[in-house]
Amino acid sequence: MTKSSSFYRDWLAQPRVDFLSGLVVGLALIPEAIGFSVVAGVPPEVGLYASVVIATIIAFTGGRVAMISAATASTAVLMGPLVHAHGLSYLLAATILMGVFQVIAGLLKLGRLMRFVSQSVMTGFVNALAILIFMAQLPQIIGAPPAVFGLIALGLVVIYGFPYITKAFPAPLMAVIVVTIVSYFMHLHVKHVAELGALPDGLPKFAIPDVPPTLDMLRTIAPLALAMAAVGLLETMLTAQILDDKTDTPSNKSRECIGQGIANIGSALFGGMGGCAMIGQSVINVTSGGRGRLSTLVAGVFLLILLVLLHGLLAIVPVAALTAVMIMVSINTFSWRSIPNLRANPWPSSVVMVATVVTVVATGNLSKGVVVGVLLSGIFFAGKVSRLVQVRSTLSADEQTRTYIVEGQVFFASASFLNDKVDLLEDVKKLVLDVTHAHFWDISAVGALDRIVLKARRHGKQVEVIGLNEASETMVERFAAHRNGEALPTGH
Repeated sequence: MTKSSSFYRDWLAQPRVDFLSGLVVGLALIPEAIGFSVVAGVPPEVGLYASVVIATIIAFTGGRVAMISAATASTAVLMGPLVHAHGLSYLLAATILMGVFQVIAGLLKLGRLMRFVSQSVMTGFVNALAILIFMAQLPQIIGAPPAVFGLIALGLVVIYGFPYITKAFPAPLMAVIVVTIVSYFMHLHVKHVAELGALPDGLPKFAIPDVPPTLDMLRTIAPLALAMAAVGLLETMLTAQILDDKTDTPSNKSRECIGQGIANIGSALFGGMGGCAMIGQSVINVTSGGRGRLSTLVAGVFLLILLVLLHGLLAIVPVAALTAVMIMVSINTFSWRSIPNLRANPWPSSVVMVATVVTVVATGNLSKGVVVGVLLSGIFFAGKVSRLVQVRSTLSADEQTRTYIVEGQVFFASASFLNDKVDLLEDVKKLVLDVTHAHFWDISAVGALDRIVLKARRHGKQVEVIGLNEASETMVERFAAHRNGEALPTGH
C-alpha cells in the first residue's frame, strides 16, 4: 500500500463518522480520567490532561488506528505509593522513563510476544474487563435516587433504539444529549460531571519535572516506570488484538509500542500521568463507527475543548448519561458466546478463560489475570504435547539388541516419559534409539538422552542413536554430557 493510500485510509476515508465517534469518546473519557486520578492520588487535572495529550499524540504515532489511549486504571493503581512518598514531580519523571522503556520495547519488537497469548486468555481478558467496567458504574447506581435510574434507562433506550431510526449519528452521543436535555429542563437533582472533581479550565503547560538529577532519584522511579511500561504495553497489545478482530484490520504492534512511549513522555511533559490503550473507550469508538486516526485525534481535541471552552456545558452533563454509555460498553464488550462455549470447548481452554476472569475481578488488575492465563495455557499445552510422544520397541532375533523407536516432540515436559520407557536393566548387549521421527527441543531433552546413554554404558551395554535430524544433532553435539566420553554413534 502506498503512503498516499495509507494516509487516505487512516485520515480521510470517513471523516464525518470518525469526527462524530470521536465526540462520543471525548465525553466518555471524562469520568474515568477523573476517577483514575483519584486512584493515583493526584488532582483530577492530571488525569484529564493526560487523556488529552496521550489521545492526541497517539493519533499520529500509534500502530493501531481507531484505538483510544488515555489515563487508565491498570497504570493508575501502581502510582499511589510513589506519589504519597515523593509527590507528583517524581510521578511525572517516572512517566517519562516509562515512555523511554516502551520506545525501547518497540524498537526490540517485543510486541511479537502477543503470539503467546491464547484465544482463551483473550476471551477471559475481554470478559473480565467488561465486568470491571460494569462494577465501576455501581457507585453511581447503588443508593441513587429514582431519577438516576430513570435517566440511565432513558440513555440505554436511546442507545439501543436510535440506530433503528438512523445510523448516521452515533447513538451514544445522542443518548448523552437527550439525557442532558431531559435532566436540565426537568431540574432533576442528580449528580453532574462538575461534582466528580475540580475541572481544569486552561491549557496544559509544558514543564520538565522538578526532580533532582541523581542516581538515587533514578533508583526510586525506575521500578515503577518499568512496571507501568510493562502493564501499559500488555493492556495495549491485548486491546489492539481485540480491535484487529472486531474491525478485521491489521495493526503494527511494534509501532504501537513506540507510539505509546512517545505519548507517555509527552503526557508527563504537560503535567499528565501515564496511560495506555483503553478497551472500553476503544470499543465505544469502533461501535460508533470510528475506523481512522481522525476519531482518536478528535477525542483528544474535543476533550480539551470541553475543558477549556465548554467548561460550563460539560459541567451540566449528568453522570447518569455517561453511566448509561459505559453500561452499553460492558454489555457489548462481554463475549456472551463464551458462556455456552464453556461446555463445548476443551476443558483446559475453559479453565484458562475462567481463571483469567476470576483473577482479574478478584485483584482488579488486568495484568495479573493475563499472567495467570498465559501460565495456565503454557502448562496445559506442555502437558498436551508431552502426551504426543510415543515409544515402542522391538527385540532382535538373537535377543541381543533392543531397538526403541521414538516418535514425537521431546522437551522438558516429555523427557521423563522417554526415560521411563527405556529399560536399562534388560539382559541385552546393545540398545538402539531410533529418533528418525522425533525432535529434541531443549537441554531437558538432551539430558534425557544423556541419562539413557551414560546409564547404559555403566551397565556394559553398547548404545547407538540413529535418525537424529540436523537441529537435534546440533543440540546433542553442543550440550550432551556424554560427548566428552566415547563418541555417540549417529546415523541418518
